[in-house]
Amino acid sequence: MALPATMDALLREADQYNLYEKLVVQLNKDFLLANIDLGFDENILPQSLKLLLKETIYRLIQEKFADYLNLLYIIDVPEKQIRSLSGEDMAELSEQVTFLILRREWQKVWYRNKYLNS
Repeated sequence: MALPATMDALLREADQYNLYEKLVVQLNKDFLLANIDLGFDENILPQSLKLLLKETIYRLIQEKFADYLNLLYIIDVPEKQIRSLSGEDMAELSEQVTFLILRREWQKVWYRNKYLNS
C-alpha cells in the first residue's frame, strides 16, 4: 500500500474507494477510546473534517497535552514520526500531526476493507 503524500490526496483516495465514511467512523472510535469528546458526523465534508481535526489537535497540544499523547497512543501514530516534526510553529505542528493521524487511520480502514472483504 502506497500512502498518500498529502492530506488532500488521502481524503480523495478515501472517497475514491468509498471508504471516507469508514475513515470518519474510525476517527470517532479512536477519539472515544481516548476519552476525547469529539464526534464527527459521518457526512462531514472532507475540508470541514480537516479543519475541525486540526483545531482539536491544536487545542489538545496547548491545553491537554496528556490527552494529546494518549490519543496518539490509541491511534498508534509512530513515535518516530512525531519526534521528527518541528515544534516551533504550533499551527504547522497541529497540521502535520493531523495528517499523521489521518494517515494512520486510513491505513487501518484500508487494510480492514481489503482483508475482511477479500
